[in-house]
Amino acid sequence: MSPAELADVVLTAARDVLASRGLDQAVLPATTTVERPRNPEHGDYASTLALQVAKKAGLNPREFAEELARKLQAMPGIAGAGIAGPGFVNIRLDAAAAGELARTIVLKGGEYGHHDALAGQTVNLEFVSANPTGPVHIGGVRWAAVGDALSRLLRASGASVTTEYYFNDAGSQIDRFARSLLAAARGEDTPEDGYGGAYISDIASAVVAKNPDVLALPDDEAQEAFRVNGVALMFDEIKSSLADFGVHFDVYFNEKDLHDRGELDAALARLRAQGHIFEADGAVWLRTTDFKDDKDRVLVRSNGEWTYFAADCAYYLDKRERGFDHVVFMLGADHHGYVGRMKAMAACFGDDPDKHIEILIGQLVNLVREGQPVRMSKRAGTVVTLEDLVDAIGVDASRYALARYSSDSPIDIDVELWTRAKNDNPVYYVQYVAARTAGVGRNAADLGLTRGEPADFDPSLLTHPKEHELLKALGEFPGVVRAAAELREPHRVARYLEEQVAASYHRFYDDCRVTPVGDEEITPLHRARLWLNDAARQVLVNGLGMLGVSAPERM
Repeated sequence: MSPAELADVVLTAARDVLASRGLDQAVLPATTTVERPRNPEHGDYASTLALQVAKKAGLNPREFAEELARKLQAMPGIAGAGIAGPGFVNIRLDAAAAGELARTIVLKGGEYGHHDALAGQTVNLEFVSANPTGPVHIGGVRWAAVGDALSRLLRASGASVTTEYYFNDAGSQIDRFARSLLAAARGEDTPEDGYGGAYISDIASAVVAKNPDVLALPDDEAQEAFRVNGVALMFDEIKSSLADFGVHFDVYFNEKDLHDRGELDAALARLRAQGHIFEADGAVWLRTTDFKDDKDRVLVRSNGEWTYFAADCAYYLDKRERGFDHVVFMLGADHHGYVGRMKAMAACFGDDPDKHIEILIGQLVNLVREGQPVRMSKRAGTVVTLEDLVDAIGVDASRYALARYSSDSPIDIDVELWTRAKNDNPVYYVQYVAARTAGVGRNAADLGLTRGEPADFDPSLLTHPKEHELLKALGEFPGVVRAAAELREPHRVARYLEEQVAASYHRFYDDCRVTPVGDEEITPLHRARLWLNDAARQVLVNGLGMLGVSAPERM
């Protein structure tokens, strides 16, 4: 019995209690949850339902809890139910009901953990969106790992998700990039406001190889050629490095298209029609202070040039007009100031800023070795790149390390720790258990032990405390997925895999042998434990998969 199934049983019992007293069942919520008590001696699960609804029903909470416990004890699968405190109900499952979860997990396979709590939501999730003026730096890599994991979690929760990369190919930084390429091609010093690093020379050489006559062109034409070709080459490299990292986007959106299609003018007209545009000092402003922004924002400068914020407005409107009812922007640590202005901008369009737009901020990441920051990338010149991180610790460790912590906390990634083949390396610890479950399966097959048909599985045989502990851990997975998706916290999945699944499987493995020893005959208990072993592997595969990390069969 899963926690969700048990929660339904609790609701059924509560309805019976109210019906027996002739009370209105409308006071009950449509759904409820059960939780694992901090002290396992109190039971397998606990419910606070009596505390939540007793007063609405005109009952004393403890009195309601006592009746609820009596009803539960008479229900199939419940070994015992008692009360604690002012109205907590502690519940203990019988072995058959607890063990049934193993069959459920194995039969659901890759779908175990999925739910429909976010069904009907249409989400546009934008992340990374590094400027095409250099390789993806380590801060952007954090969003690649977290954003991709979040997209998987949202989809597993029933949401319709489109992942998007905003290709910032317009503006002054692109002009500086083009001037830097032209200077490198001519053998000149990097412009004072330009970009350095060996990658600039590499791209400049590639542009010249593709266009041998480019350096003979007038300066403005040469710079334009380096802009067009250089940006294309840089972005191809960014997409390739992200693909090697296991991150693929549904949409690559060009900022330049917003300008070319007149979408900035259209956004300005919409905002003007909403009554939030004013003019002052020769510039065009958006009155975002009407919606709690700390100051009003310029859309068109006094010289007639569009601001970056004007493009942000047009881009947001474009997303909404493409049919997305929830737009998520994942931004770097230096973008805290964007939260207020972006929410105010959504309100200026007539949207609900608490419903239609969401801004997530990721904090800084450092790569360290022996306690010291890893030296800057020679190729990038100023930053540690995605390739630097992967070269140092590998793709799986990189993705796991970046997704393992709350994104609003700065992190240091220790090269020695994340490359060690020891249990203090979190990704090794979890992947080792995944490989061990696969190894048990192989050993069982070599001995002729198979799970058999689902009908042959006897869950009542799983009576050992470590079997029960592992089953409870596996039962938490759907709730962890749901919380991680709704709270935008993929790290919950990583910590759950480490602290609950891997830890409880180790104890199960040590105390409960799955395969027969020597000439020992294969028994129904061996088969039941193989079901549990395979259920543990399935949860590890599903959980690691939601983080974009492999679950190896051998290590």
